[in-house]
Amino acid sequence: MFELRGVTVAFGQSVIVEQTSRTFAGNRFTAIVGPNGAGKSTLMKLLTGELSPSTGSVLFHGIDIARQPARTLAGYRAVLSQSNQMSFPFTVYEVTGLGLHGASIDRKGRARLIRHALECVELVGYDGRLYQQLSGGEQQRVQLARILCQLEASPAPDDKKFLFLDEPISNMDVRHQIKTLQIAKQYAREGLGVVAVLHDLNLAARYADDVIIMRLGKCVADAPPRQAFTEEMLESVFEVGFDVSADNNDHVRLSLCDIVDTPHSLSVGR
Repeated sequence: MFELRGVTVAFGQSVIVEQTSRTFAGNRFTAIVGPNGAGKSTLMKLLTGELSPSTGSVLFHGIDIARQPARTLAGYRAVLSQSNQMSFPFTVYEVTGLGLHGASIDRKGRARLIRHALECVELVGYDGRLYQQLSGGEQQRVQLARILCQLEASPAPDDKKFLFLDEPISNMDVRHQIKTLQIAKQYAREGLGVVAVLHDLNLAARYADDVIIMRLGKCVADAPPRQAFTEEMLESVFEVGFDVSADNNDHVRLSLCDIVDTPHSLSVGR
C-alpha cells in the first residue's frame, strides 16, 4: 500500500502539489486526470520515489519511501515514465530484458518472459530491431513490455505489487491505447494496484475504478468515474463544456460541447 500524508511540493514560491493525502491499495485502477500543469506527473513522481515532498511523507507499507532501497522498491513496483530516451543501440529484445535485471531466472526463463511480454504488447517479431528505429508508439510499447517483465519476475505477492503509468498511451494509435489500458485493468483485477496519468477522459472513465481530478496542484475530486465526472466539475476544471451520459454498458461517456469562455479575438493584424 502506498500512502501520501499531507504532501506538498513547492519550487520557490510555486506550489505544484498542495497538502495531498491519499492511500493507494491493490485491486484498484486509479486514473489521475487534469489540465496541463495541474500536478499530475508530480503526484506520480512522489508515489514512485522519484521526487521527495517539500512537506509531508510518502509511505510504502507503512515505511517512508525515502528509507527504502531502490532494489527493494523495484521488487514491488514498476514504473513507465513519460519519456524513455535511450542513447545506446539496444535491440527490442535487450530493452525488454532490462526489466529482468537482477532477477534470479535462468536463460530459458528470461527468454520465455521476454517473449510473453512482447506478445502482450503485439511486438512479436521485433526482437532484433533497434529501439531507435521504432516509432514513438512502438518504443512506448517496448517500455511497457520491459515493466511487464519486471512485474512477472518479481516474487512479491500480486496484492503487494504496483504498476505506475505516466501518460502511457500518449504516442500510441487508438488500438494500442485500448490494448495498454486493458492490460492495466487486467493487472488490477489480479490484485495489483495500478495508477495511471491519463489525458483521454473517456478512456479514464472506461477503465479506471477511481478517478482523481487535479487542478492547480489540488485534488478536487476523488471518486469512481460516475461520481467524479460531473458536468459541473469538468467545466470548472477544464473550462470546456461537457455532456455526461452513459453508454449501453453503463460506462460514463463524455461529449465536448464548447469552450466556456473565449474572451480574446482570434483576428491577427487588426
